[in-house]
This record gives sequence, structure tokens and C-alpha cells, in this order.
Amino acid sequence: MFRSSLAAVVVSSLGVVALVAPAAHAAGPSGLIAHRAVYDLELKDASDRSGIAGMFGRMVYEFDGSDCTGFTTNFRFVTQVDTGDSTRVSDQQTTTFEDLTKRIFRFETKSYTDDQLDKDVRGTALDDQTGIKVDLTQPKAKEVELIQSRFPTEHMLDIIHNAKLGKNFFEAQVFDGSDDGDKPLIATTVVGKQETPQSDDPDADKAGAFAKTPFWPVTVAYFNEKSKGDAMPVYRMSFKLYENGITRDLTMDYGDFVLTGKLSKLEVLDTKACQ
Repeated sequence: MFRSSLAAVVVSSLGVVALVAPAAHAAGPSGLIAHRAVYDLELKDASDRSGIAGMFGRMVYEFDGSDCTGFTTNFRFVTQVDTGDSTRVSDQQTTTFEDLTKRIFRFETKSYTDDQLDKDVRGTALDDQTGIKVDLTQPKAKEVELIQSRFPTEHMLDIIHNAKLGKNFFEAQVFDGSDDGDKPLIATTVVGKQETPQSDDPDADKAGAFAKTPFWPVTVAYFNEKSKGDAMPVYRMSFKLYENGITRDLTMDYGDFVLTGKLSKLEVLDTKACQ
């Protein structure tokens, strides 16, 4: 997918400054705001070996919570795939919770094909100062010890923090519970110079109050943990990132095929202030 790492929050030591926004769009110390974004998906390109003749769908991404209570992400990614001989519907549903202070990350992902459950992955990851300990309950119970890694919200704020510093390239070990929930990935991030939306920007008008707000063009490539040399990424994603964590104009490159995601609807959610 669009990995479940596209929104989240980092410890205050990163020094992320809150977005200056209208009171109705108030953000906590992290600078991120609660929101629900809907993206229309289309096939941009597919190789012959992909077996894909056509593909379209919709992605709904909801980011909620606060710096003091933790952040919840609900993500649904539905696509219809045409192979030329048949069509199938793929449906991925992910829910995560991240506590920045305690560095706890809970995740659950269910994947369906034509309404039939293919995979159910659930677990909890905890930073114990020496590494990440993962307690998986699905598809089978097991414990996994991993090297020190960033969780999704932390990684998102790392990107914003580095963008503000003008640091255009950085690498991080990231654990987001995707795939089988038992390994981290190496995330290589490239951040371009901040830009202001132009008149021909494809989905800027869907960003509401942020339609004319500056953004950074970002590309994140995910590699297997043991990748070496000129290894190909497992997945690559490009997007336009606002300082408040909202993203739009997505390009998702899976190697054999590429999808685009245009923002079709954005709703800013109410956030309760920390006491």
C-alpha cells in the first residue's frame, strides 16, 4: 500500500513547531491536525508481467487523537483490478494507535479479496530502549525482537522536521506493522524545496483552507531491512506534504505497476486540547 506510515507524531525533542492555522484547525505541540482525507485512485502505468489491464479505486485515511492521548489512524484502501480475463476487488483495512510518550504502537490489518479474508495481522510493538519488541497475536502468536526503529507518526514528523531544516535526504529504520508485522523496513526519504500551489496543481483546490498553503514534494522509498548495494525498493511513494501532516497528489510505485491518488475530499476533525 500506501503504507500505514503516512501520518503520525514525534517526541517533543524533535522541536517540531506547530502550524500557524485558524483556530478551527488547531494543532497540538506536534503540529499535526486530525483529519479525514479521501483519495481517488487510478492506474498510471503497468508492465506486461503485472497482468493488470486496468485498475481504479478509493483510499480513505483518517488521522485522529492528540499529543497527550495518542494518535489513531484508520485506513482503507479499496481497488478493482482488471486482468483482461477477470476482475477482482482488493480491500485493505488498517487501524493503528501510537503513544508518543510511552512509545507503544498497536496495529491491526485485514486484507480481503472479493470479500474473502486473505490475511489478518495484529500486534503491539514497544520500545524498550534497546530495540523494538513486537508481540503478535495474529496470524499466530509470537514475539519478535527488532532493532531500534521509528514508528509511523514519528517518521512523518521526522520528515517535517528535516524539511524545515533544509535537510533534503535522510534514512531511517521504520516499523509500521505492515506485511506480516514482524520486520522493519529501511525508509529513504528525499524532500524537495518548499513550493506554493500553482493554478494547474491537480488537486490543490480540494485542500480547503490549505489550498494555497506551501508544501514540500516528498518521495519515500522502502527497502527490505537486509537490502544491500543497488537493491530495488519494495515500494516507493511520492506526495505533497503540508506542515500539518496532510498529504495529497500521491504516486504509489509498486514496481510492476504505479497508482496515482488525487485528493477528492478533506475534512478537518475536532481535536480536544491536552489538559
